[in-house]
Parts: sequence; structure tokens; C-alpha cells
Amino acid sequence: MEKTRLWEAFATLTKSELRAFDKFVRSPFFNQKIQLEGLFNYLRNCCETGAGPTETAAFDAAYPGAPYDNQKLRLANSDLLKLLEHYWTYREKFDDPERDKIRLAGAYRKRSLPKHSQTALRKARESREQQPWRHAEYFDDLHRIELEAFQSASVARRYDAFNLQEISDLLDTTYIARKLRHVCFARSHQAVVQTEYRFGLLEAILQHVETGGLLARPAIALYYHACRFLNDSGAERHFFRFRDMLSLHADVFPPDELRALYLLAINFGVKKSNESADLTWYRATFDLYREALDRDLLLENGVFSRFAYHNIVGVAIRLQEIAWAEIFIQKYKPALERRYREAAFSLNMARVAYTRKDYRTALLYLQRADYKDFINSLNAKTLQLKIYYETREFDLLESHLDSMQNYIRRQQAVGYHRTNYLNIVRYARALIRLNPADPKVVTELRNQIDAEQGLTEKEWLLSWLPE
Repeated sequence: MEKTRLWEAFATLTKSELRAFDKFVRSPFFNQKIQLEGLFNYLRNCCETGAGPTETAAFDAAYPGAPYDNQKLRLANSDLLKLLEHYWTYREKFDDPERDKIRLAGAYRKRSLPKHSQTALRKARESREQQPWRHAEYFDDLHRIELEAFQSASVARRYDAFNLQEISDLLDTTYIARKLRHVCFARSHQAVVQTEYRFGLLEAILQHVETGGLLARPAIALYYHACRFLNDSGAERHFFRFRDMLSLHADVFPPDELRALYLLAINFGVKKSNESADLTWYRATFDLYREALDRDLLLENGVFSRFAYHNIVGVAIRLQEIAWAEIFIQKYKPALERRYREAAFSLNMARVAYTRKDYRTALLYLQRADYKDFINSLNAKTLQLKIYYETREFDLLESHLDSMQNYIRRQQAVGYHRTNYLNIVRYARALIRLNPADPKVVTELRNQIDAEQGLTEKEWLLSWLPE
């Protein structure tokens, strides 16, 4: 029973959903099969008590007093699953009561009740103007309202001038806003999966946006600028225009879309920061992170990504925002996934302590957690490496480098990270054995490090070479 499609779907229901679905199951408008009420009650009890459902108990609940019949149980399971799917579809369809007003206007029109239809349309317009969002879906709703108004008017006034231009303009606005939004997320995704997507009319759309006055609409302008900088990392003016517009118009987007917009900009800022030592990009990324945090956009279902947690601390440290970083680490620790919480917290507190040259505290934090995650483990080992070198503990460092190298080589399918951390080990050994009095050897090592592509600790390594 636990592996049935019914139970897998049923077990996802929250307490409030269970109460609402209870009413749905008991309503004769939606359900006229009494056995489904019994089956529902049994499964609800399983959810609330944590007990696993069994086939015999489920059958007894659906058909009390009847001899067990597997075929009848399977049919009941199938019917209850269909009812649950109907409930979810119903909730999805009617979750937006404002859009219901547009549907209501259509229902009145079909029944030849024009006054009722006009009242519903007027309320639909008013409700849409009162809500704050001005995203693609807002323009889609305006298009639906104008289309419904046209259908109502065309019945009574066949030869009048109608609102066809408004309908066309709103249709274009909706399509362009959605198209550019899709292109931005596709381009962001293709950078991760190394694939290429075709975008059809994109160039014509971009040209139309530039010449058609559509840059005045944030739902279009933001994605227009994002399309530009995501396609060309040198198009920096589009990034900074995007960033300024995002801060100015953040309140006209719903939280989920606003979060996605901030992440587009943050990911680009991180990329540019990795490509350049210019602190301008670190500052831009840091400001975006802070804005997103202030707007409570970086938590998903109450959970803070450990990757964002590490990135934010890294950017803050790079900008010497040490006190802010420590407050951030403490504040968002409880929101991290439980299994990564202590490791992520300890590693980042160690980074802060290391930046303050408090090596003893940094080592204590590093030894406190079990770094099951490969990258976090190597980040911790790299921090230890730097501490041993800076405190001149070369015997400890030699042993640590051997251990670190063996650990890396035991890992499978780690790609770029394997190359990067093996390079760190190799150049750290070269630093230990370097004769600083030989300028030729020093210059050769500096050139090797400087030319290395996969080396995240390049700046630190170069800083310890004699001038």
C-alpha cells in the first residue's frame, strides 16, 4: 500500500490540505462513492499518526464487513487518486479569485446578461489595478479583460469601433515579456549544462523593444537588459542598468519572480568576480546579496542554500566586511539544512577567524565539524594549508599536503575541482621548497602560477613570492 501512487500523492498533503480535501470528499457535488470517504478517513489517520497504511486495513475502511477483494481495493485507490487530482486541479484553477471575475464575465455573456457581465468586468479591472504586480501575468489578465469586453460589445454593436488595438498591444506585451523571461532563464541554464537553445524571433523582438517604447515597462525592460548581458559578458552597461532598475521596481514583481531576477544578476556578478580582480564586481554582487536578504528572497521553503551561504561569506570577506559576515553566519545558521548546518557554520566561522589572523580559533572551528561534502572538505583543508604556511609549521604542512593529495585522488568524477585542488597542493609544495634568493627560480614559479587556469588560490600563492 505504501508504494501505491495514491499513498505517494496522499502523503504530501499538509494538515490544512487534509481538512480541505475532507470537505471535498464529503461533498456529493464532487463525490458520490461512499467507499471513498472511508478510504480517505483511514489514509488521513495514517498521515496524522505516522503509521504506514496496509491493504487489508484500507479495504476494511472502504468496505466495512465485506470480504477482502484486491480488485475492489485497486478501483477504490484509483478513484480516490482521481478525486485528489480533481481537488488539486480545482485549487489551481480557482486559487486566483481575481481571475475568476474575468471567467464570471464570460459566463454572464454566454447567458445574454450584459449588465451583469459589464459589472464583473469592471470589478476585474479594478482588482487588477489595485494589486501591485506589473509582471507578464498582469498584462495577460488585462488582455483577457479587453478580449472579453470585445466579445461582449461585438454582440450588441456589430459595426462600432472596438478595442482591437488595445487587445493587440496587450497581446504583444504579454508575449514579449514572457518570451524575454524564458530566454533569460534558458541562457542562464545553458551556461550550466553546456547546451545551446534556439530562440526564434528573439532578435526581431529585441529590436522591437528598443524602437517601440517598451523599455518603459519593467516587466520587459529588466529581461531585455538581462538578455543582453547574459549573451555578452562584456555588455556591462546592461548589467548595471538592470541592477538599478531592479532596485527601483522590485515591488512590482511577486516574490518568486523577484527572487529569480536577483539570482540572474547575482550569478552574473559572481561570474565576473571570478574573472576579474576588480572589486567593483564584488561590491555589486555583495549589494545584490544584501538587497535579496533584506527582501527575504534567498530562503526556499524556509531553507537557506549552503552554496549561497558560502558565496555570501566569501564575497563579504573579499570586501573586508568581516563584522557583517560574522553576523550573517550566526543569523542564518538555523536556516541551513540540518545535515550540513554545523559543517557550513564552522567552515565559515573559520574563514572569518583566518581573515582576522586568529589562526588558533580558525583551526578549532575547522576541527569541530565533519565535512561530508567533498568541496567543503577541500575548502577546509585548503584553509588549514594556508594557516600552516603562514605560521611556518612546515612539518605539519608537508604531512597535511600528503593527506590532502591522497584524499583528492581517492575521489571520483570531480572534474575541475580535482585539477584545481591538486594544483593548490603542487604549488604549495613549490612554495615550501623555493629558494627565495634565486630570482630566476622565483620568476619562473610566478609565471607558472600566473598562467595556471584552474587555480582558485592564485592570488594567495602569488602574495607569498618575494618581489
